[in-house]
Formats: sequence, C-alpha cells, structure tokens
Amino acid sequence: MKKIYILLLLLTAAFSFSSAQTFTNYTSVDGLVNDAVNALTTDNQGNVWFGTQDGISKFDGSNFTNYTTADGLIDNAITAIASDENGVIWVGTDFGVSRFDGTNFVNYTDNEGLADNRIKHINASIPNQVWFGNNDGVSILENGTWTSYTTADGLPFGGVNFITEGSATNVLLGTSLGGVRIFDGSDFTAITEDEGLLNDKIRSIAIDQQDNIWIGNSDGISVFDTDYNFVTNHEIIFELPPPDKLNPVEDVLVDNNGCIWAGVYVDYLVTEGGVSYYDGVIWKDLDVSDGLVGPVVRRLAIDNENNIWVATSTGVSKISDVDCNFITSTRSIELQARVNIHPNPTSDFFQIHTDLNEAFDVQIYNNIGQQVMLLTDIYNGSNINIRGLQKGIYFVQLTDQQGASLVKKVVLE
Repeated sequence: MKKIYILLLLLTAAFSFSSAQTFTNYTSVDGLVNDAVNALTTDNQGNVWFGTQDGISKFDGSNFTNYTTADGLIDNAITAIASDENGVIWVGTDFGVSRFDGTNFVNYTDNEGLADNRIKHINASIPNQVWFGNNDGVSILENGTWTSYTTADGLPFGGVNFITEGSATNVLLGTSLGGVRIFDGSDFTAITEDEGLLNDKIRSIAIDQQDNIWIGNSDGISVFDTDYNFVTNHEIIFELPPPDKLNPVEDVLVDNNGCIWAGVYVDYLVTEGGVSYYDGVIWKDLDVSDGLVGPVVRRLAIDNENNIWVATSTGVSKISDVDCNFITSTRSIELQARVNIHPNPTSDFFQIHTDLNEAFDVQIYNNIGQQVMLLTDIYNGSNINIRGLQKGIYFVQLTDQQGASLVKKVVLE
C-alpha cells in the first residue's frame, strides 16, 4: 500500500457550490388568499394552484384569483390539490373533496363513496381516474364510480399519505405508518423497513428518469430500483444545527433535468427547514438565508419552465435558474449504493465501509468547497482521522481506480 498523504490544504474544490438560483416569493400581500399553504399543483395551462388554510388561489404568472366556501368550495382548510389532464382541479379537505372545472364546484363526501372525508393526497394524473388518499385508505373515482380500499383489504392502519404511478400498471401508495404498498389492481405488496426503508412513515414518492423510486420518509429518502429492489438511503439531505440529525422529508420531486428535490422540515427541537437538490453526487441546501420565504416546507411542485415552487406556512417561493444536471454515471451510482461512511455524524474519525475489494482516493472538502484533506489507497475499514478539523459539514469525495467518483456528506460534531 502506498504511503497515506494527508494534506491540510485550502484549495478550490473540483465542484462548485453555486448560488446562481433566483427566489421569487409570494404572500397574501401579493394576492395569495392565505400565507399558510399546504398543497400546490400546476395545470395544463401553466397556472399554479395553491391550497391554503383559507381557500385556494390560482396564479397565472401575474395575478391571483381566489376561491373559498363562498364560491362553493367544500371547506376552506385545504389538505391536498391536483389537476387532471383536462385541467379540472381537485381539492381535498378534512370534510371531503371539491371538483372545480373553472366555473362550478361539485362536492363529494363519504355519502357519495369516499372511504373517509379526511383527505391526505390526490393523484389525478392516471387517465380517467382520480385517486384520493385518506385517513382510512384510498378511494378511486372512475367514470362516476367509486371504489375504496381500506385496512380490510390489506392496507395498514393510518391511511394513505401519497399516491403515484409505478412501473407497468402498478400504483404506489405511501402510507402513514406501514411503508409503501405496491398495488397491481388486485393485490398489495409491501415495501417496509424490512426491505431497506429508513422509516415506514412515508411522506412522498417520486420516480426518476431511470425509473428508480425515491421514497421520502420521516428519516430521509430511500431509493429502490424499478423492480423494487433496495438501492441506497440518503439520511443527511439538509444541514441542521447539532444535535439534530434526522431529515424528515415532506416532499420529493424530479425536475426536468433529472435532479432530485426534497423539502425538509423539522420542529421537534428547533424550527428548521428548506429544500435540497441532488445532482447524482451531492445534496445542496437552500433555506431562508438563501431567499426561501419560510422554513416550514409543506409541498413542492415543478412547472413547465423547470421552476420549483415551494409551499410553506408563510407563503410560496419560486426557485428559478438552478444549475443542476443529474449525473447518471452507472459506475458512480453503483458506488453510491455500495460505499458508506460510519459513524456519521462523528466526533473524531470515520471508516469507509464497502464490499468492494479495491482502493479509493479520498478528498475532503469543507462547506465552502475548499479541500482540507487528501488520502490515497484507502480500503474497506480504514480509519479516517478528522479530529483536527473544525466542527461542521464536510464533503468526502471517493474516487475508485476506474475514475468513478461519489460524494458523501459527513457531519463533524
């Protein structure tokens, strides 16, 4: 083995921490019906719709149009909102659902066929069907006919928080307490902590351009491939002040360039939150100090110009001009799944854990992109001593003998 060289250098990193993105914020001062925004969606005309604690707002890029119970909405406290292929807006509340065609509201409750009036999520992207996740399970409206599935049909207690299309004809249901259920039209198959999920409390699910499944949960994001095999977990997505370590993910989406976006919000010790985006190598944080309207992130949406819309308890942010293109190196993705760092967070050292019998070069960068350490020929189980570095966030870049790289974020406490 070659001698290990440790260079405490302050050199410019090979990757850039860019601040090129633009934030545009909207609140009730600009015409939003209420600043507490719980849900949002875009329609086929390019409008953005916001579900708030006091009604819904449509934004056409210049002006807001607001709707409340005075206009026929079933209730003003909105929990979910979606647009179907015809531009019809579906609105969920704790008292049922409203359908809005641009002129009239039609309301639905358990009297019409909903399994439960307390709506958690709506998916209206499946042709001729609208799916409603609720406290009792999931309800489907198809050509005027309601079908519901509950615990009696195999769904776990706690209801369904998120619904999206999976591979083939499967629909993926993110549940409150029981992980993900894959529904093939007749049977439910479970993905839980036993299969690799960080946590069974599911908040959101997104499918990337390679058909990998990104599952946002109470402890981070778990990734599975198109055949529902476990790939990797992302536990440190958004930087939180010590001693906070968990990253409860509120929402996940994939932008037009393939980059993964996550909304994170934590409130059990402090009020911290924001959004992060992942380019296949590294997560980058954006929070109030960057221009975000508030830390209490609820949901994310993307428009046809690749702007990211962020719903918070204090208004809405539109994030534009983000320089992110997803890196799809097959070897780098394989390394990301097969190489880990433990312990993390750490107070003095960490180890490289991998099932690969090969050496890596290791470069460590601080959170402003300066290289602070370089080591060569590091194998599985090697101790990396970082006791002399200041506390904070570091990025560990590992490069194999084929030149493929991955980056892991490490917290030094």
